[in-house]
Amino acid sequence: MGILGEVNPKQKHAKKLGGTRATLFVYATVALENMPFIANAVSLFSYFYGYMNFSLTKSATMLTNLMGASYLLSLFGGFICDTYLSRFRSCVLFGGVEVLGYAVLAVQAFFPQLRPSPCKDVSPLLINQCEAADSSQAAILYTGLYLVAFGAGGLKAALPSLGADQFDESDPEESNTLSSFFNWFLFFVVTGAIFGVTFLVWISENEGWNWGFGVSTFAVAIAILFLCMGRSLYRNNVPKGSPLSRIMQVFVAAIRNRNLPLPENAVGFHEVHDKQSETLHRTNQFRFLDHAAVIVTTDSSTVNNPGPWKMCTVTQVEETKILIRMLPIILSTIFMNTCLAQLQTFSIQQSNTMDRNLLGFQVPGSSIPVIPLVFMFILIPIYDRVCVPILRKFTGIPTGVTHLQRIGVGLVLSAISMAVAGIVETHRKSVAVEYNMVDSAEPLPMTVFWLGFQYAIFGMADMFTVVGLLEFFYAESSAGMKSLGTAISWSSLAFGYFLSSATVELVNTVSGGWFKSNNLNRDKLNYFYWVLAVLSILNLGAYLLCASWYRYKKVEMKQIEGEGKLQLASV
Repeated sequence: MGILGEVNPKQKHAKKLGGTRATLFVYATVALENMPFIANAVSLFSYFYGYMNFSLTKSATMLTNLMGASYLLSLFGGFICDTYLSRFRSCVLFGGVEVLGYAVLAVQAFFPQLRPSPCKDVSPLLINQCEAADSSQAAILYTGLYLVAFGAGGLKAALPSLGADQFDESDPEESNTLSSFFNWFLFFVVTGAIFGVTFLVWISENEGWNWGFGVSTFAVAIAILFLCMGRSLYRNNVPKGSPLSRIMQVFVAAIRNRNLPLPENAVGFHEVHDKQSETLHRTNQFRFLDHAAVIVTTDSSTVNNPGPWKMCTVTQVEETKILIRMLPIILSTIFMNTCLAQLQTFSIQQSNTMDRNLLGFQVPGSSIPVIPLVFMFILIPIYDRVCVPILRKFTGIPTGVTHLQRIGVGLVLSAISMAVAGIVETHRKSVAVEYNMVDSAEPLPMTVFWLGFQYAIFGMADMFTVVGLLEFFYAESSAGMKSLGTAISWSSLAFGYFLSSATVELVNTVSGGWFKSNNLNRDKLNYFYWVLAVLSILNLGAYLLCASWYRYKKVEMKQIEGEGKLQLASV
């Protein structure tokens, strides 16, 4: 498999494994798993606020914390994949945990004594009198929610890497297919999400949340079953040990060898050439870490094996440098996901105050995110099959444009989306004032599809940024850190959600209470959106600086004995 990573030695015919046929099971799994995950991401706000009777701001904070935890826990899932279990086994393990979480939520929603009496139809003037969930009811709720978060986080680290592992980066034909894999991975994420925010949200809001959580349980169980059906086709990675240990070894060895002079050529640096693993070229950034790879000598001879905590390989040092170089990139994409969190909280609440009638059918407010999903559903195949081949002819890059360029386009669209959201909210509030409905629980005479403008633009932003991040971190991570690299890309979403919670609280405090009335018709949500638009522009500037500073990794060209083909020279 070249530099992709070691294949399980039990798989004697590894070259016949993998490919597009194997990824079909991955696509089916991600679609089925994301159907309930995305559906609940957009509708749980209504469940917290209208059924568990938490306040408007607490409901928003609970949802953003839950989503943040889901993505942050992918770091733990990535660590497990790279260190102890194969990606396939990790998917089965974490999938089982997610099934258990949804089952707990379904049981609570089914038995009225496990939750408070819902206040979803109470007037905004009386909403503060509703009794929220007590401590035992909240404990059951949090148990179910964070079991789902733990399971979903592990799957998000393992599934993309398992799918990408089915293509060999050193094979030109498979390399081009790999560049399309992440586009189609997002396509099936979107496909599952469309069913989730329409079919599953409708079930939750019309048939009951017990049915919604029940269908979620069933969907994830079937997803894991699909994944298991393709087991005989997968190229399975062999865990190479803790990537965190390898990174720590570099820092410890660099400090120990800090007084050693750096050699002028590669001969003085330690490296192990293994035809089964990639070998990275030494770079000039973070030269202090190069001390970790200096060959240790005594007065009379070279120390052959001083141990990994005293001398590391150049490749190991470069793995660490790659991770350090990635950090500014991931930090500069966090704020976009803070904006995304607003579309899953406040924009859903906006939709509940508007006319949701469509040809006689009452569209659930939580189904409004189907607008950006439909845009992505249409645009992803066009981008992959039309735009990428055209761009590839001009740039010579398999993905059409570099990963960092693609991410940058998404950040620009994100800032535009927030500005549009502020304009739409200003218009919505003017309608409430014009028709004297500021304190009314009735829907405003304004169609909910006004929200489609901000959702559509952000959907395009997501298409560029999410896939760009996944491709970037998978391609740039070393062979032994692919799952952890994928998890790091998801951590941008995690910190974005956590930052959203802090941003809402901070803005509410500094502004003197833009959200103090617990009534969007009186609150200053439009001001909040404009603040996010300005901050998004500043964040874009920071990202451009980080992207211009980044240096892509370089992999040593080497010949595989007996196979007559060269390994990948650079990525």
